Amino acid sequence: MSSWSRKFYPKYQDIVAELRALMRECAPDADEVISYGVPVYRQQHSLAVISPTKKGIAFAFSRGADFEDKYGLLEGVGKVSKNVRIKDLKEVNKAAMRYYIKQALEFDKEEAVHATR
Repeated sequence: MSSWSRKFYPKYQDIVAELRALMRECAPDADEVISYGVPVYRQQHSLAVISPTKKGIAFAFSRGADFEDKYGLLEGVGKVSKNVRIKDLKEVNKAAMRYYIKQALEFDKEEAVHATR
């Protein structure tokens, strides 16, 4: 167990492992960095964050407010970031997570193109 993972309640370790695996699968070029004790995934910009909460795990997407949300799982009142709250491994909808990660990558690529102009 890595030192940062102690922040996550033991009963949520399986959720964190699943989300990390999905990030490696869908965004193999993204860097996983630990910021404020939690994993943050970056390419040109921040893509996603896995954060512990008292009631589970929040899988937050930096541009989530701009995502299409055909699964209806994104939550949050922010104007930029949205998250998926997960309490149990059975709640990890892999198709939905891949869909959101793909959109995060598309926004990151789009922002990188604008930054070079």
